[in-house]
Amino acid sequence: MHSWGSYFVPVPMEAEKIIYRDRNRSSKVKLKIIPFDQKGAAAIEFAIILPLLLMLLFGMIEFGIILYDKAMITNASREGARAGIVFVSGETLEEFNKKISDAVDKYCNGHLITFGEGSTTPNIKAQTTKPVQGTNLTVIVSYRYDYLVLPNFVDDYIILSAQTTMRME
Repeated sequence: MHSWGSYFVPVPMEAEKIIYRDRNRSSKVKLKIIPFDQKGAAAIEFAIILPLLLMLLFGMIEFGIILYDKAMITNASREGARAGIVFVSGETLEEFNKKISDAVDKYCNGHLITFGEGSTTPNIKAQTTKPVQGTNLTVIVSYRYDYLVLPNFVDDYIILSAQTTMRME
């Protein structure tokens, strides 16, 4: 007599066991649970969650860059104010403003981070009536940051600005 051997009998999901049958005997042995309907479920769940995780990750990176650029704009306005408060006798208002702009541009070109299409050139505005000792000098620096990941969800850009006021020496 030829023995057919053993084989697995798949059962519906509701069953608590897979039945292992031996052709030679009529006994049933409990084996283990194998949920047949769960194959690939983790891959599908991952595919659903992945875009949200990537958007969250790139959003955190982008906002980190925005905060860094804001700190650099603040530092650049301080550098411009420091350059401007030093009194130079006989200096014209155009030379005075150029000295401040050069200091801010030099600082920004070495420190700002941008991945967008915008330039790294900030707008610089020095507010003083005339470079006279004892008066206040206010340097305002503004910078347009173009979003890299978020333009589809928010505006295309954000304006970062910083203001520093120092007394002229």
